[in-house]
Amino acid sequence: MSDLGFIHRFVPGKSTRTLLLLHGTGGDENDLVDLGRTLDPNAALLSPRGKVLENGAPRFFRRLAEGVFDEEDVIARAHELAHFVDDAAKEYKIDMNDLVAVGYSNGANIAAAMLLLGLAKFPQAILFRAMVPLSKIDVPNLKALRVFISAGRLDPIAQVPIAQRLAQLLESAGAEVTLQLQPGGHELTPPDVTDAREWLAR
Repeated sequence: MSDLGFIHRFVPGKSTRTLLLLHGTGGDENDLVDLGRTLDPNAALLSPRGKVLENGAPRFFRRLAEGVFDEEDVIARAHELAHFVDDAAKEYKIDMNDLVAVGYSNGANIAAAMLLLGLAKFPQAILFRAMVPLSKIDVPNLKALRVFISAGRLDPIAQVPIAQRLAQLLESAGAEVTLQLQPGGHELTPPDVTDAREWLAR
């Protein structure tokens, strides 16, 4: 079977929901599978591996330094990932109305870029430790969108004010946004997962 442009993993589910799992720097297509299973044991899982290598570590787009993104590459890679999602939907018969993006760190940032560029086909997104990936953007109408953003109060990278700015950007475009502040840093914690699972079940 073709890799549809991305090395990826697809795990069939028992419901119409599919989770699009987008790993952080250094992860791969297996990285968030357990997280996906915990968030929704019945969902199908679609997990691509980022195609950009940073010192051998897979990412979804290039960065110039910590927290400084190559925005031209962000835009190009967001389009590329959107094409993959379209092709995967046909290949695996994914119901796009029940597709949920689940991203951590770099994966959350590419998901946010897809939202801000109007490329996202997913009506719901769970963004762990997300940042604002683009500086100059005319945000599209996002009225049909539900987003859960989970930020670490002590995160030195995706700092709380940045997460708040992303939430405000999405809300200003009409999205229904839940911003949850967690006691930890950049790493994922059990409360992140519990809160996200509860949000997804609503």
